[in-house]
Order: sequence, then structure tokens, then C-alpha cells
Amino acid sequence: MSTEERSKKLDLNRNDMPRQSPEIRRHNFNEVALGYTQDLAMTEAKRCMQCKKPRCVSGCPVEIDIPGFISFVTQGDFASGIKRLKEKNCLPAVCGRVCPQESQCESQCILRNKGAEVAIGRIERFLADWEASAGAVEIPARPKSTGKKVAVVGSGPAGVTVAGDLIMLGHEVTIFEALHKAGGVLTYGIPEFRLPKRIVAREVDYVRKLGVNVVTDFVVGKTRTVDELLEEYDAMFIATGAGLPWFMNIPGESLNGVYSANEYLTRMNLMQGYKFPGSSTPVKKHARVAVVGGGNVAMDSARTALRMGAKEVHIIYRRSMDELPARHEEVENAEEEGVIFSVLTLPLQYIGDENGWLKEIECLKMELGEPDASGRRRPVEIKDSNFRTEFDALVCAIGNSPNPLIPATTAGLEVTRHGTIVADPETGKTTRDRIWAGGDIVTGAATVILAMGAGRKAARAMHEFLS
Repeated sequence: MSTEERSKKLDLNRNDMPRQSPEIRRHNFNEVALGYTQDLAMTEAKRCMQCKKPRCVSGCPVEIDIPGFISFVTQGDFASGIKRLKEKNCLPAVCGRVCPQESQCESQCILRNKGAEVAIGRIERFLADWEASAGAVEIPARPKSTGKKVAVVGSGPAGVTVAGDLIMLGHEVTIFEALHKAGGVLTYGIPEFRLPKRIVAREVDYVRKLGVNVVTDFVVGKTRTVDELLEEYDAMFIATGAGLPWFMNIPGESLNGVYSANEYLTRMNLMQGYKFPGSSTPVKKHARVAVVGGGNVAMDSARTALRMGAKEVHIIYRRSMDELPARHEEVENAEEEGVIFSVLTLPLQYIGDENGWLKEIECLKMELGEPDASGRRRPVEIKDSNFRTEFDALVCAIGNSPNPLIPATTAGLEVTRHGTIVADPETGKTTRDRIWAGGDIVTGAATVILAMGAGRKAARAMHEFLS
């Protein structure tokens, strides 16, 4: 069938993915999105135009053959589909759930012009889940060993990707993870209802089965330094992410009941606070919770607070709804579940009671001025618009910086004024010989798929060096 013939048969009916209803899901930590059935996946896949020059591939940081795996789904050949998908992506169940496809691969789909882009991420998720449920996980044969050894610091998306690529190029790879569970931000940062931890464990286990050695409870810079590891390994990739939380530096941030999003989400996710009292992590119940910020982490924190029994949860954001940086899907889910958006609002100070617990937040109303460097309209204070609102907990979710431990203990490793490691954007090469870096430690807090893309580029460069 010619492109012209296909264009006459355009299916503009993008298939929705079944979800838990808001009334039910706001009271549990089960996954919100339920995934496509086989019929829905095949129906959605058949909407793909199979373009001769697929722009969607150019929008994918890890270069997945998108038309290729979708074509197999249309035929019901799911085994071949997942095999094609995993040629480029060792974390398909993760990417299918949390990657912003709407601003990457799907944004390049030819059907986007008609507001009906193919649901690439949902089909990707379907294939990954089908593989797991069918027990059809295929472990490819490893090539002959090169005799070279690589250390990867951090087991988040960038670290797992570079490890998976290098092991399949014949190198011996060991991942060193500071926490007691692997997965990085996928494990400690993203809530269970958005990314179940069994799925993260499943994806990391796949990389283990490829032959990657994963060592947990190992803090590079404390347990052993970078230079000590380089005495044993031929090359190193640093992927320690951005785990140092930002605060606003306003009065009252040391009050009880004021959390960083890192602390709050780590307690709930990695330490399973959401299961308390069934878990050993103590959690204080809060009635009125404020979350400062407008990104995905803010949405995760607010939706978690609701599920932990808060009667009222507010997002406090200094711009308007139109400028929210969070994914539209996450904002929509939060609104449906009852999160209140207090926009054009800026916190000025946190006020405590006689016991040192947060009692009130004083805020200022804002209005939008001209666009700033980010392209979003700049928030401008409205004079004498101060007001106070009662809250007994606040989560600060305004961003993160890299942990300074590795740069501080590694001579000659150049960093920027923001604490990120200086690395070539195309290769990940740092200013130190035999050291590469990628992901949030280089870019600052970004997306899972961009971190994976950095890992892929670095793996190529490291392989060239090792060869």
C-alpha cells in the first residue's frame, strides 16, 4: 500500500490505556495505569504509518527501531517485538511507564499534526509486560571476553544502560551502588503507583543475567575512592545522579514537618514507608500537606501524601498552570485524585508552633510578566498580597544537584559551578583519563531516557577506547 493510500485510511482514534478510577486509586499504592490488553496493543500498533523515514526514531535518545517493534505487534508476534525493542533498550518496562514520550518519540510522529500520535510508550510497556507474564525472557549469548574490566558507579538508568551495552561488547562490568537496592532514582524516587519496584528489580535482574556484577552498599568516595578502583579497572563510568536536594533558604526550613522531596520519597519508596506500620520505617501522618514545586517530583510527592491519608494536599507553584514543567499526564492524574493547585503563589516563610512543628506557611501572590531565559513567563510579586495558610507538613520539590562526594575525592575531575561533572556531550569523556560520566551527574536533574541516551553514547566511546 502506498503512503497516499495509507493516508486515506488514517486511524485518528488513539487508544486510551485502562486506569484505576481516581476515587479508588487515591487510597492505594497500586499502579494507576493498568496497561494495554493484547487486543488494545495490536489495535494501537495498526495505527502506525510505517513511514519510510520514521521521524519517531530520531526523537528517541536510545535510537530504538520503533516502526520495527510496532510492526511485530501488529502481527501478534510479541516475542519478535520485544527482541527488537531490547536490541536498544534494556529497560523497556521502565521507559514505557515514566519516559516523556509526548516530548520525544511521539512528538515526531507524523500523526501528531492531527493530534493523534501513535501511543509508542504504551506499546513498549505492553511488550515488556507481556514478556514477563509469558516467562519468555530471552538472554542473548555474550560475545568472547575482551579481558577488559569496567567499573560503573551508580545503578540508575545511565549506569544500567552503559553496563548492559558494555557487557554485550565483551567487557567485564561491575556496578557499584551506594544504597542497599539497585535502581537509583527508579527505586528511591518514583512512587510505587507510578513505577512498581518489582518492575525495577526485574529490569535490573535482566542486566545481572547478561553477566553484569552488581555490588550494593558500596559508597565510592568512602568505601573506596575512584583512584583506588582505577587500579583494578581499565575504565570507569560515573552515573551517581543528582541526589542533593535544593531548598529555598527561607525562614523555618529546619522545622519538624518540613521535608525535602528526596527524603520524603526515599522514606516512602526505598524504605517502604508507605506500608507503615507493616514496614519498619516510621511515618508521621499529616492532615494538611503543601508541596512546593511544579515538576514530576512535586506531583509524585503530592499524590503520595494523599495516599498516606492527608485530608488536603496543595501544590504551591509560583507560575500558572500553563507553565507547569510536569508531564500533562501526571498533572491530570493529580487533579483527578484531588490535589489542589495553588498557583501564582510564592512561599515566604514557614511558621512553627511551640514544639517546633510546622503550623503555617506565609505566602505571597504572584502575577506573570515577560518571558525569562526558560521561555516561560517570569513570575512577579504582587505587593502587599501576603497571606497565611495552615499546614502541618511541607515537601520542598524545587530541584536537586549532584552529591559532591566523588568530585571532592577525585583530583583532576572538573566540575561546573553547579556541581555537575564536565563531560563531552557526545562521548561522556571527562577531564580525567579513563573516566566517563553521564546522566544527571552531568546534566543536572533530567529524564530517565536522556540519562539512558548518555549511557549509550558513553558505552560506544568507552568501547572504542578499550579496543
